[in-house]
Amino acid sequence: MSVGRSVYSIRSGYLLTGWRRFPVSRPVSSSRSVLGRRLCSSVTGTNSPEKMAANIPDPDVMFRSDEEKTFQYQDSLPSLPVPDLKHTLKKYLDSVKPHVTPDEYTRTESIVRQFESGVGQELQQKLITKAKYSRNWLEKWWEDVAYFEGRYPMAPLINLAGLFPYSYHCYPAKPGTQVERAGMILHYTLKFWEIIRKEKLRAEKDNKGNQLCMSQFRKAFNTCRVPGINKDKLLSYFLTESEGISPGHISVMCRGRIYVFDGQDANGEILTPPEIQSQLQRIRDICDFQPEGLGIGAVTGDERTQWAQTRNQLIALDPKNYANLELIQSSIINVVLDDSQPKDNSEMFQVTLAGNPVNRWFDKSNTFVFYANGLGAANCDHAPCDGMMFVTMLLYTDLNLMRCKGQWKGTREIREQTHPVELEFNVNQDIVAAIERAKQVFKTSADNLFCITREYTRYGKTFLRSKNLHPSTHMQMALQYTYYKMYKKPAPTYETATIRRFYHARTETLRSCTQEALDWSKAMLDPAVTDEMRLQLYMVAANKHNLLMAEATNLKGCDRHLLGLSCLAKEESLPVPDLYQDPAFTKSGGGGNFVLSTSFAGYTASSGAVAPMLEHGYGIFYRIEPQRIVPIISKWKSSPDTDAVTFCEMLFQSLDEMGDMLPASQARL
Repeated sequence: MSVGRSVYSIRSGYLLTGWRRFPVSRPVSSSRSVLGRRLCSSVTGTNSPEKMAANIPDPDVMFRSDEEKTFQYQDSLPSLPVPDLKHTLKKYLDSVKPHVTPDEYTRTESIVRQFESGVGQELQQKLITKAKYSRNWLEKWWEDVAYFEGRYPMAPLINLAGLFPYSYHCYPAKPGTQVERAGMILHYTLKFWEIIRKEKLRAEKDNKGNQLCMSQFRKAFNTCRVPGINKDKLLSYFLTESEGISPGHISVMCRGRIYVFDGQDANGEILTPPEIQSQLQRIRDICDFQPEGLGIGAVTGDERTQWAQTRNQLIALDPKNYANLELIQSSIINVVLDDSQPKDNSEMFQVTLAGNPVNRWFDKSNTFVFYANGLGAANCDHAPCDGMMFVTMLLYTDLNLMRCKGQWKGTREIREQTHPVELEFNVNQDIVAAIERAKQVFKTSADNLFCITREYTRYGKTFLRSKNLHPSTHMQMALQYTYYKMYKKPAPTYETATIRRFYHARTETLRSCTQEALDWSKAMLDPAVTDEMRLQLYMVAANKHNLLMAEATNLKGCDRHLLGLSCLAKEESLPVPDLYQDPAFTKSGGGGNFVLSTSFAGYTASSGAVAPMLEHGYGIFYRIEPQRIVPIISKWKSSPDTDAVTFCEMLFQSLDEMGDMLPASQARL
């Protein structure tokens, strides 16, 4: 059995859904994000820096606020509510229906009713009591079960990848620009870090004016996961200026070696792009003329218990090893100067998720990978924060680069700096063997992953909005139709809904494979069904999806509540309730068994990707621009049942059919 397959069996025992999702369902519709989307989408695909720069206002005006502090509304946010048990179970039964026979549904319905009147009611009362003494009853359970208790390797199974949007305008692929572009991008990234430290980042609101929780922004920088024998933990070294001093250094990995240097001068000012470039060039020059280094970063791709044991051995060998680990863990951001030259976005997703592990520190919340041909991407641990944190950060940098046309306009003077310091680890043969073993563990899954991204250009957001349709809903319908057309059965589907209007809240699952979507998909393949009836069924399915999204953003789905009840049962040493052992629970996606694992990355040029949740499943992210829809699809090569290329081709055919289905007059949705 391969490592990849064994990981699937390990994680199948967890009673949760969507444990590895990139939570960017529908972007926060604050004035900042709306303006950013318009600006970015208006220039995506153009190579005219002059045209872009003329349309870009000062990003600091959009992102900064002198009237309010970033975290000032945290204490006034509503606590996470406990959903109504009857409503949750109704939602669950509704989500089960497409995946079971009538007889199976009757059996599941009986199990649910017994749960509702028996142990479920008992657990519900205990949860209500727990919530009285906690602002967020789910937070610790979610962190532990979704992230920290799993013993499988993080990469490429857990971590997410995001491509930098700069290649669409200022920074297309160009060999020899790695260090220059890295200096520019890191400068504006550090400025964003500084805005958060000063508590000047404008607090976000949803499209109804509700304040959103900003706590995740505290973990985007200076944060790292640390492996444990039984459970990992998260260390965050970040402090706002009012709280104290945050570490101000950057860690850099290049050809198996690790360096650190300060990202600020002696007065706490962010280094200029030329100054950052000079430090990176020093590192590049050393690594290019030295043998490849130890490659100790590979151990972060090992199974978690094994990595914890290796880490303990490292620390026991030499106190310097502990100090080195602390420097990596506490760095603002981890940077990789990678020798790869991905030829297109599909390959860049592939190497960012599953590239050379000796030049990654998978535990870091944020690793920026700069490739030799000037392209860039990020590899991020999902535990500290959700995808929209990174999208916001990338948008800030993107707008700054557009505004200056990708060229530094400030001083080119390079002040005296302390040169980068290499972190040299004292190791023995056991550690060397552990590094080699970790490389093989990582390679097993990395070689098994396949990613593809293509652009659908017949229509996009503009056309769909003209029909009064939500673009993401349309795409979700297209995914349901495509899977049914390809496999003649429905796919349990995960879609993320943000619940950040609550204190320290993150996501709820939207189970977007509904009976209504299945009925419409069948109608699309039935020649006896009229176009008018197909459109009516589409509208019913899309309306149902929109209702589910509205409910999910208020924690009125079913998955997070069911997770909380299962965690309580475990804490109370109760037997696992029958509801969670019912085959329908797994068939509908419960326990992390979603065949389609989907996320909407928004309307900007930023996009992301993760590995599929199941061996026979797909990971599907997508972004939607005015005139195009861009999916990123991943699969496991070991599965004989999946074909990402064919799925993508059939998805585009589905979008064609759906576009033709819509009448010339506006739809009412």
